[in-house]
Amino acid sequence: MSDPIHIVCPKCQAKNRIPAQKLGAKPTCGVCKAPLFPATPFELDEAKLNKHLKGDEIPLLVDFWAPWCAPCKAMAPAFAEASLQMAPDLRFAKLDTEQHQSVGGRFQIRGIPLIILFDKGKEVARHAGAMDSRGIVNWVGQYLQG
Repeated sequence: MSDPIHIVCPKCQAKNRIPAQKLGAKPTCGVCKAPLFPATPFELDEAKLNKHLKGDEIPLLVDFWAPWCAPCKAMAPAFAEASLQMAPDLRFAKLDTEQHQSVGGRFQIRGIPLIILFDKGKEVARHAGAMDSRGIVNWVGQYLQG
């Protein structure tokens, strides 16, 4: 039996311990009962991002975007499709850089859309520019084993 995995709830931010063998069984939060792997990427602000980077043991792919950005809007359906293909091995989130401008400086964001892959709280890789879902899946696959 493997050790439990820690996952932060995308809705209430509670930290959950899930047995690794149950990750594929659509686990829900022990506090608010929300899905820990929602059907669509979940929204983050800077505080939530910090909590996920500190508490999640599942890799996290964050789409840094803005509502005025046409390529960002064009990539959104592909990002959502990739999230369905890759859960529960990877969690997908979005962060609006227009609403949370301090994040841009912190992560040295020079252009959007920008996706950053985090594992164990550390940046593993980043890609600027829109991609289709197959491109996202293939790109992530270069950096994550398993």
